[in-house]
Amino acid sequence: MSFLLAENMTGGYGAADILHGCTLRVDKGQIVVIVGPNGAGKSTAMKAVFGMLNLRGGHVLLDGEDITALSPQARVAKGMGFVPQTNNVFPSMSVEENLEMGAFLRDDDFATTMEQVYHLFPILKEKRHQPAGELSGGQRQQVAVGRALMTQPKLLMLDEPTAGVSPIVMDELFDRIIEVARTGISILMVEQNARQALEIADMGYVLVQGSNRFTDTGAALMADPEVRRTFLGG
Repeated sequence: MSFLLAENMTGGYGAADILHGCTLRVDKGQIVVIVGPNGAGKSTAMKAVFGMLNLRGGHVLLDGEDITALSPQARVAKGMGFVPQTNNVFPSMSVEENLEMGAFLRDDDFATTMEQVYHLFPILKEKRHQPAGELSGGQRQQVAVGRALMTQPKLLMLDEPTAGVSPIVMDELFDRIIEVARTGISILMVEQNARQALEIADMGYVLVQGSNRFTDTGAALMADPEVRRTFLGG
């Protein structure tokens, strides 16, 4: 049984549907990547999974439980962590205060989790007293991911985590994402850098106009001539 099963999702923001029967599955500890052209509904699919979009059809199951009707905050309590593409840090607050905000639902001692985040992202420990708004784009992304990890998620969702960062920083972020998955946390990620994302993906979904066009392992999608020609630049 898939840890996350978002099946036949249909919905949008107004009267028009953006998603048309979109289905996503993520197993425990898997890295699953959603790719596709601009306007394909990739981020919309992610928001639907997180409860930020009212579905007109379909359902979302997390660890076998139907969470379709739950609010985003209730989904966090069930084990979902979500890192939006923009406005994902509190710029006037220090790095450490940002991470503490991630523990807002917890009533236990989260010091161990904080140390795990600092071990994953050593630069954050070094800059923990610095306002997050003063950090580079890549470092702010690390803060955003770290804050989501403070909730101790079972499923971590990342919306374009490498947007606007240099290739070196992108490679480093992908390395950290692999490390997170190795701890048993499932990853669902929307990514514009399709080729690099599929290289680390266990499974990949190519969306076109809100529907599934291709679904396969990352390696198989990379090797598919039509996927390469149409979505990966040859």
